[in-house]
Amino acid sequence: MLRDDGTIPNNGRLPLLAYVGAVDLPDSDPPSAFEKLFTSNGWGGTWRNGVYPFHHYHAEAHEVLGVASGSVTVLFGGEDGVTLTANPGDVVVIPAGVGHKRVGTHGDLCVVGAYPRGQAPDLRRAGAGERLYALEVIPLVALPTSDPVHGIGGPLLDHWVEE
Repeated sequence: MLRDDGTIPNNGRLPLLAYVGAVDLPDSDPPSAFEKLFTSNGWGGTWRNGVYPFHHYHAEAHEVLGVASGSVTVLFGGEDGVTLTANPGDVVVIPAGVGHKRVGTHGDLCVVGAYPRGQAPDLRRAGAGERLYALEVIPLVALPTSDPVHGIGGPLLDHWVEE
């Protein structure tokens, strides 16, 4: 779990999940494989882009990121957080409130993101004046009903549980 660092709320009850090599990508249009997978498992609002190069988080939604091409190194949890490098086929599921910032890329990066059904992302920056609001809202964000990669029986449902 990534705990509140004083500037980013993070999430003290839900762990960051990383699935290495989770998706076998086709040679043609790899991002579409993530879009179809996430959508079929109840995660929508898909987008294609990268990861912002500044600390940010979503107080009102959980987020999944799938690397379709290139590789990206992301710092999670603020300046004293953890760094993870994700490659094509890798997936990271980020709980509401967990800060993330791109610290490096290699190759032609394309990341596909999505959110659990019924959730829409808000963009919050580290240390911004919305911190008190975020601390109130993050615990209220509903748990997903399915894992974005493995569906109803996926490991997310074992690791993300109500207290």
